[in-house]
Amino acid sequence: LDLGLAKAGFTTLLTCEIDPQTRQTILANWPKVGLLDDLRKYDLEAIYHYAGLTQDDDLDLVIGGPPCQSFSTAGHRKGLEDPRGNVFLHYLNLALNLQPKFIVIENVRGLLSAPLQHIPHKNRSKHCLADKNTVAGSALLSIIQKIRQTGYSVSFNLYNAANFGTPQIRERLVIICARDGYKMPYLRPTHSDCQEYGLPAWKTLQSAIGDLVESKQTYINFPAKRLKYYRLIRAGENWKSLPLELQKEALGNSYAASGGKTGFLRRLAWHKPAPTLVTSPVMPATDLAHPEQDRPLSIEEYKRIQEFPDDWIVAGNILDQYRQIGNAVPISLGYAIGKLIKERLQILDQHLDLGDTSIDNIGLEKSVLDKSCLAKIDLKSFPYSRYKDTDDVSWERNVLQNLQFVQQKQISLLD
Repeated sequence: LDLGLAKAGFTTLLTCEIDPQTRQTILANWPKVGLLDDLRKYDLEAIYHYAGLTQDDDLDLVIGGPPCQSFSTAGHRKGLEDPRGNVFLHYLNLALNLQPKFIVIENVRGLLSAPLQHIPHKNRSKHCLADKNTVAGSALLSIIQKIRQTGYSVSFNLYNAANFGTPQIRERLVIICARDGYKMPYLRPTHSDCQEYGLPAWKTLQSAIGDLVESKQTYINFPAKRLKYYRLIRAGENWKSLPLELQKEALGNSYAASGGKTGFLRRLAWHKPAPTLVTSPVMPATDLAHPEQDRPLSIEEYKRIQEFPDDWIVAGNILDQYRQIGNAVPISLGYAIGKLIKERLQILDQHLDLGDTSIDNIGLEKSVLDKSCLAKIDLKSFPYSRYKDTDDVSWERNVLQNLQFVQQKQISLLD
C-alpha cells in the first residue's frame, strides 16, 4: 500500500507494524519514516507526536489493512470477537478521531460475509436465525454504520488486482471513506480479462518473471515425494493431469474430499496471471510451482508478482520473506487507490483556492473522467471480481434483506 501510494504522489509520515521481521523490512527500506509497533498501545496524542504533526494539521489520508485473519474464510471467523478483530476497531476509532479527508480500509473478501457473532458449524442449525448478530455480513454492516454516523461517506467493492495491472489474480476488499460526504466512485480499471471494455489484457506471469535468471533464484524445495508427480505435470496443469492411480496416490485422503482442490500439485501457466500468492508456496493444497522448473516460485519471483522493486530488502529467513511478500497488497492496487484519492484532493484544493466551499456535488466523473480515455466506457457492468454483489450498494441491500428475514422469523417464533 505504501509503495503504491508513493507512486501516486503521497508521502507516508507514519507506519505501524507489529510483526518483528516486517518491522525490520520497513526500517531497512524506509529508515526515516516513523514506525509504531502494537497499534493498541497508542492513543491520538501519540499518533500526532510520532507523525511529527499537531492537531491543527489537516491530514489527507489514513490507510491500512488491519489484521484480516479473523475474517478469513480459511479461519475460525470470530470476526470482531477475535483479539485481532479488536485491532480493526482500534484502527477505525483512531482513524475517525484523526479526521483525515479520507480513510481507506483494505481487507480480505471474508469481511463481506463475517457475522458480528460467530456460531460454530455444529451449532448453526439451532442458532443461525436466533440473532441479527449472526447474519452473514453483520460485522461489516456495523462498521460502515459507525463510519457514516461520523459524517463520512462509504464506498467499497471487491477488486481483482489483475484489473489494475498486477500479474496476479488477487481479490481484496477496499473501503474508501470521504470526510466531505462525497461518495467516491469505484477504482478505475486499467486492464481486463480478454481485452474487454477496450482495455489491455491482464498481465501474464511471463511478463513479470520471464527475464529472471534461474541461477539467481532463492527458494525452498518441495518435499522429495512431491517431485515425482511434478515431473509428469506441464505448465498450467495440476494433479488432475496425472493418471487416475497417481491422482489417488498423490492426494491420499484429500482425493475423496469435497471441493475443487485445484491448488494441489499446481504448475503455473506462463500465459496467465499468477494465482493469489500465499504465505508459503509449498503448502500441499496451495502449491505454486514454477511453469517449467521442478521447484516453487522463488523469493525474487514473489517480489515481481507483487510488484516490489527488485532491490527491495525483505528481512528475516526465507519463510519470513515468503510470508511478508505473500501478505502484501500488490503495488498496482495501492496505486489505483492513491490515484483516485489524489485526483479528488486536487479538485478540492482547486475549488478551495477559488473560495468555493460548495463542493459536495463536484463529481470526479465530470472533473476528471471527461478527460480520460475511460470516459466513454460504461463500467457499471465491469466484473471487478469473480463474485457478484460485492459492491456496497448490492451488498448492503442483500444484508438488510437477510436481517429483515431474521427479524420476521423471530417475531413468528414468538407468536
